[in-house]
Amino acid sequence: MANAVTARSVQVRTKKNSKILEVLRQMSYNKMAMFGAVILLIEVILVLLAPVIAPYSHTSVNMAAAMQGPSLAHPFGTDDVGRDILSRLLYGGRYSLGIGILGVFISMILGVAVGSVAGYFGGTVDNLIMRFLDIVQSLPGMLLTIVLSTVLGPGYFNTILALAINNIPSNARLLRAQMLKVRENEYIEAAHSINCSKLQIIVKHLIPNSFSPLIVTSTMGVAYMITAAAGLSFIGLGVQPPAPEWGAMLSSSRQFIRTSPHMVIFPGLAIALTVFSLNLMGDGLRDALDPKLKR
Repeated sequence: MANAVTARSVQVRTKKNSKILEVLRQMSYNKMAMFGAVILLIEVILVLLAPVIAPYSHTSVNMAAAMQGPSLAHPFGTDDVGRDILSRLLYGGRYSLGIGILGVFISMILGVAVGSVAGYFGGTVDNLIMRFLDIVQSLPGMLLTIVLSTVLGPGYFNTILALAINNIPSNARLLRAQMLKVRENEYIEAAHSINCSKLQIIVKHLIPNSFSPLIVTSTMGVAYMITAAAGLSFIGLGVQPPAPEWGAMLSSSRQFIRTSPHMVIFPGLAIALTVFSLNLMGDGLRDALDPKLKR
C-alpha cells in the first residue's frame, strides 16, 4: 500500500514537471515573449546587484553637481540635489518591482480564496459574493485605489495593500468562472464518491486545474501595479520621496522637465521598458497555456 502511494505521488510530481516544461517549450517558440523575459531578467539582476554596481549611493547629495546632464561621471545625469539618477534607478527598481510582485501575490491569494468559495458552493453564497464584487467593480479602478491609498496613508506597504485590494475582484471572478467549468468533470465526482472533504476538493483538485488563466493575468497584473504605483506617487500618494521609487522620481522631477528633461526621461523609460517586457511575457504565457494555440 505504501509503495502504491509513493508511486502515485511520484507520478503526480512527474506530470506537473512535464506540464511546466511543456509551457516553457511553447514559450520558447515565441520570440517576442523570450525577448521580454530577457529584458525582465536583466532588470532583475541589475536591481539585485544595485549595491555592487551602483556608481554612487542613491542617497548622497552633492549640490555642486545638481541637475547635470548625462556624462561619463553620471551616465544618466543628476537630479535637483545632485543625486546620481542611475544609482537611484537601480535602487528604485526594488521598490517598483517589489510593489508589482507583492501586490499581485496578495491579491491573488485573497482572490483565489474568495473565488474558490463562490465557484465551489454556488447558489446563495455565490450570488452574495458576486453582488458584493459587482459593487466594488462598479467604481473606477484608479479612483478606488486613490481612495484606499488616502485612507491607509502613503507609504510602501500601504501602497501595496491598496493596489492588492483593488485587484481582488477580477482574480476572484476569473477563478470562479474556471471552477464552474472544472467542478463538472468526472474526477470531481470521483473525489466526492470517496468522501473527500470540501477543503481537499477545492485545494487539491479545483484550484490547481483552474489556475492557468490567473498565471497569465498575474504577469499582466505586475505591469499594471507598477504603472498604478507610479501614478499614485505622481499625485503625492504611494511611496514618498526621498525613496527612489520610479513614480516618485517622476513626480519630484516633473517641474524640471523643460530645463532638465533627463530627470523625467530615464525614470519614464524604466517604467515603460518594464511594463513592455511584462506584457510580452504575458502574451507568451497566454499562448503557451491556451490549448487552442499550441503547435
